[in-house]
Amino acid sequence: MIDIVLVDDHRVVVEGLKLLIQAFPDVTVVGSANDGAEGVDVVLALTPDVVLMDLSMPGMDGVEATRRIAEVAP
Repeated sequence: MIDIVLVDDHRVVVEGLKLLIQAFPDVTVVGSANDGAEGVDVVLALTPDVVLMDLSMPGMDGVEATRRIAEVAP
């Protein structure tokens, strides 16, 4: 089983990706976040196998969020 966290500031994108991912029986969306800062918190709490991160978000962007996640949970 592959656990995924989705991070995007557009809810319609997150919901669309969830629908697409549900087609794969061995992949599960275990969480989502609306911005980079929340994404860091969600990823550290849920420790998914994969993070799908939007790069351009208000506040903390996806590049900085990915950098922070990689520092703590490579």
